[in-house]
Parts: sequence; structure tokens; C-alpha cells
Amino acid sequence: MLPSSADLTFFLEIAQQGNLTHAANRLGVSQPSLTLAMQRLETSVGTNLFIRSRQGVKLTKAGDRLLLDARGLMSQWADLRQQTLDTMNEITGRFLIGCHPSVARYSLPLFMPQVLREHKELELGLVHDLSRNITQRVLNLEIDLGIVVNPAPHPDLIMKPLATDVVTLWKSKGLTSHDILVCEPSLMQTQKLKARLQRAGFHFRRVVESTSLEVIASLTDGGLGLGILPTRVAQAASSDLSRVKNAPILNDEIYLIYRVENRPVRTIQALSEAIQSSFSR
Repeated sequence: MLPSSADLTFFLEIAQQGNLTHAANRLGVSQPSLTLAMQRLETSVGTNLFIRSRQGVKLTKAGDRLLLDARGLMSQWADLRQQTLDTMNEITGRFLIGCHPSVARYSLPLFMPQVLREHKELELGLVHDLSRNITQRVLNLEIDLGIVVNPAPHPDLIMKPLATDVVTLWKSKGLTSHDILVCEPSLMQTQKLKARLQRAGFHFRRVVESTSLEVIASLTDGGLGLGILPTRVAQAASSDLSRVKNAPILNDEIYLIYRVENRPVRTIQALSEAIQSSFSR
């Protein structure tokens, strides 16, 4: 059984005073409580730490060794406690932000340069994946904050709305074929929109699939076919892309998410404020 920090503190005070009564008075505890604490500590260590006499208490050889190590341990604990408090109260340390690569392209430049300029002790790492995977990794404490699309509500998450987007069918001025669809098959938006396109009378002879929305935007801009894209991605890729008339749409909600337990962490607060502010500009 590991000794408690309180029992070690009591031990250090007794060793310094050499007297249980004096140590109890300085610590503000009763002498019987102090005696019980030392009995617990001796049981935990497995040997006697004090020689008791009418003149007071004296450390055994084992007690001398514990005194030396306990001082170092308590000093390390004080440093560890301060580092923990710094994490809660100061904007410092390494934090991971997760988002889809396409969301990263238009969102991260909005706030990261300013945040890193203003906070010299802060380090940011980036993780890119589908929004549903980012959400799960935030829940698993693998990522500190996520900028995600259409997350499902969860009791363990703080969810801050950032912006809306529209997913629909896009074309370029140089479009040569209306019967080729270019899309990202793993996105839920793609799957839902394809079903709506079919019901709306859009039929495609061939489908070109890509895991990159930027590649889809580029191919669509080059006239390969019609592309399923979020508006923010399409507009960031080319000013020549335009929505296909009468094509169905899906509304996306973009959120900032992080664990409820991280709400009081000052760095999380600062990053949250910076991200929300950057989207509102």
C-alpha cells in the first residue's frame, strides 16, 4: 500500500521536531491522529521508523533513509502539482486539434497563426480524419479539440456551433460530360445526396471516386464531370465552379467539440474562443 502525502508530511514534521506533541501542535492535528498516521506509514514501509523515548522520538536507520527520499519525493510532488495547475491556469503545453483535411484547409489558417504568435509556450499538433472518427477520438481522450461536421450529441462533449455549409452538385464552365459523377464515397453526405439525386432525376453513367475533396474539386473544375462538394470547399478551390441548377442540397453544421472535463482548462478556453471568433469574422 502506498503512503498518503499527508502521512509523509506528518513524518517530515515529526523528524524535524523530534517530538510528537510539538509536531502535532505545528500541524494542527491531535497527537493520537499523528500516532495513527505514523503507524500506517510504518505498516506501509514494513519496518519501524522511530525510536520513542521520554525525550521524544529519534529516527531509526530506516527512518533516516525514508527522510532523505521523502524530501525528494515531496519536492517532486510539489513540482508535479504546480505543473498540473499550470496546465489548468496557463496557456501552455501541447494540444491536438482534429478535423477533416478539407475542413482544415479553410478553418485552421483562420486562427492558428494568431494563436501561436500570442502564446509562445503553446504547441499545437494536427490530426486529420473523417469527422465521425475525430469525434470518437475526442471522446477517447486521444484528441483535445475537434472541428467536425454534423456530430451527434453526446453527454461527455461540449459542442460549440461554428458555421453552416451546403453540400450539393457542382460544375465548371468547361464541363464536357453531365453523366459522370465525381464524389467521396465514405462521406455520409455523399451517400445521402446520391440517393436524392436519383430521386430528382439525375442519372450518371459512370462514377469517379476519390478520398480527397480537393481532388474532386480539381477534377470538377477541369470539366471531368459533376462533383459532390461542400460549398466552402468548392469556393476555396475555384471561382469558376457553380452549383448545378435544381440539384438537391444537404445542410452541414460545423461544430467545435471537446470533452466536458476539459472545460476549465485555460488553454482549451483560449483555443475555443479563438476558433469561435475566427469563424464569426
